[in-house]
Amino acid sequence: QVELVESGGTSVQTGGSLRLSCAFSGDIFTTYCMAWFRQPPGKEREGVARISATGGSAKYAGFVEGRFTISKDKAENTLSLQMNDLKPEDTGMYFCAARASLSCQTASWTPAMYAYWGQGTQVTVSS
Repeated sequence: QVELVESGGTSVQTGGSLRLSCAFSGDIFTTYCMAWFRQPPGKEREGVARISATGGSAKYAGFVEGRFTISKDKAENTLSLQMNDLKPEDTGMYFCAARASLSCQTASWTPAMYAYWGQGTQVTVSS
């Protein structure tokens, strides 16, 4: 059974940086494409970034392009999200998700297409 555990969320000021991590266990890390989603207060969950199973291909939502970087550390079985130039609108609960597929292109930003989820880590950006 795949288990995902996020960490790294905290409160930061506008313009600051954070690095979120998601520890993966329970299966072969390099056979799962993965993604970061977030849920702003009072809003629906939205896709932020996704990455292929091998880590060779990544895709970003337009509102984070150029500021966030998703990566997979195959030695540590860890998914990361480096977030720079944070804005108040980046505030929300951040979740990592996994899908047993080489690519998440078909799943895209549809939460129901991802079978495994972490419990989330809170990011708060103050102005």
